[in-house]
Amino acid sequence: MKIGGFSERLESQAAARKALLEKFKPKPMVQAVEAEGRFETRAQRKARELEEVRAKRAAEKEAARVQAEQAAAARAEAIANDEELQLAMKRDERKARKAEAKAQARAKREAKSAARR
Repeated sequence: MKIGGFSERLESQAAARKALLEKFKPKPMVQAVEAEGRFETRAQRKARELEEVRAKRAAEKEAARVQAEQAAAARAEAIANDEELQLAMKRDERKARKAEAKAQARAKREAKSAARR
């Protein structure tokens, strides 16, 4: 079988190329009409999963905050009810005030001494 002239060869090449490209084109698919709303796309699934993770994290954060508040309230109540601790806190406050006054007096004395020299 002999292929004709140049133009026939070009036509057969174009037809072969077209047939080759046809293989890669997407084929029409059968779509289930009733199932259109049931399937979710990847983006929808990812968004849903992201929302679930965010909601879970928010719930955990809220639970931790409530627990911390309860612990702080229990600590404050324990401090208020402990008389020895109250006395110790007063004693520490007094010691801090006296130490500050002593430091100020020493600084004043040193400044006075430095002025004389």
